[in-house]
Amino acid sequence: MGEDFTFHNVRVVIQAIANCLRAQHGEAPISVVVGYDTRFLSDRYAAEAGKLLARNGIAVFLTERDAPSQALACQIIKRRCQGGINFTASFNPPRYNGLKFNTGTGAPALPEVTDAIEAEARRLMPGFSALTGFVPGDAVTTIDVQADYMAHLQGKIDFEAMRRAGLRIATDPLYGTSREYLDEILEENGVEIEGLHGFVDPYFGGVSPSCTEDNLAELKAHVLKTRCHLGLATDADGDRFGIIDEKGGFVHPNIILALLLDYLVRGKGWRGGVARSITTTHLLDRIARRYELPLLKTKVGFKYMAQLYLEGRIIFGGEESACIAVKDHLPEKDGIFAGLLVAEMVAAAGRGLSELRRDLFKAYGTMTSGQKTLDLTPERAKKLKTLVQNPPAKLGRRKVVATETIDGLKLDFEGDRWLVVRSSGTEPLIRCYAEAETEEEVEALLKKGLEAVR
Repeated sequence: MGEDFTFHNVRVVIQAIANCLRAQHGEAPISVVVGYDTRFLSDRYAAEAGKLLARNGIAVFLTERDAPSQALACQIIKRRCQGGINFTASFNPPRYNGLKFNTGTGAPALPEVTDAIEAEARRLMPGFSALTGFVPGDAVTTIDVQADYMAHLQGKIDFEAMRRAGLRIATDPLYGTSREYLDEILEENGVEIEGLHGFVDPYFGGVSPSCTEDNLAELKAHVLKTRCHLGLATDADGDRFGIIDEKGGFVHPNIILALLLDYLVRGKGWRGGVARSITTTHLLDRIARRYELPLLKTKVGFKYMAQLYLEGRIIFGGEESACIAVKDHLPEKDGIFAGLLVAEMVAAAGRGLSELRRDLFKAYGTMTSGQKTLDLTPERAKKLKTLVQNPPAKLGRRKVVATETIDGLKLDFEGDRWLVVRSSGTEPLIRCYAEAETEEEVEALLKKGLEAVR
């Protein structure tokens, strides 16, 4: 913020979006939902975007307060808008901001859409001057997005099971948009909660608003102190989850994804396609194989999973970055829904999450995963490109049984072990992911992967 993310640059991108929408829809009426998170100036950026869109003849529905990304998606669908704009940098540090565009389906825009917007922004940038003038009072409508989203959730989660189980849940929105959403829907349904960080702080307590184990240290301690059965956290814009078990232990998103899929398939009898990104646990593969469910693999990025959801090809999809897609819900990431579904699962089982994790490993085998990064330099980018074009037949003593190159390079080994090396889509980094049966194996794979591009 203040360097690349400025009011001038935001106006350029908003005008580019307006131009692309007009090119797509011609003279037909166009409407857009505009929202924002709790970052410094996000509300001001949203208000400015609303005015500029209105000057372009586009009807604007502006959220009355900061709101989760998925609540905006719910409004896009309900109001049959042609798009949605959300000012958020999601889980990134406080000094960053961003602009997310969702299409009229409510889903994150695919590359062909964002590429067109970026091309138009580049065309506009030299000598750009934003439209000025009077904005009619009815061109920008302030809306409450909470009620519709909460009503949508109400029919998707078994709160009665939580009440019967007497669950007590600690919630932590990390100073973000999920406050008065996650905590309130639990309270309204008679579930006892212990809340943390339920107020706005643009500095997010001095850490990134990301649901990592380190960032959830206070929640872990709070679960133990208040003897809660579960801790539920969300990131700044509420679309990713973080889960703490009854013993104060952080449960990796990969394990949560596997537990939820097993719960929906075995416990609820769901059948249909399952999707995962190439960097997500193969525990999903093992569950899909056991129940003979089609398995689909995507590039990293929830937008690809959302497309499968919209096509009706999956009942469940997940990414290791704490994102889920579930049939009949929304084509957008939803950390609130994920946390509530975990709470329902725990209540239905009548056992703690730590015990459910042990049962999962007994049924499907133990798997653990890890990730490391390297700064992306021109030399390393060249090495990565060469590696993708010429995958090795072996990595150390491990024989490669399959390779995938849809997003960087993935090397598959025996026993569902694997390694991925890819460039980040959001930062100048090379990311390396691995999964194996032990932490020692994971560390060894990560070391080899980084050595290949260092």
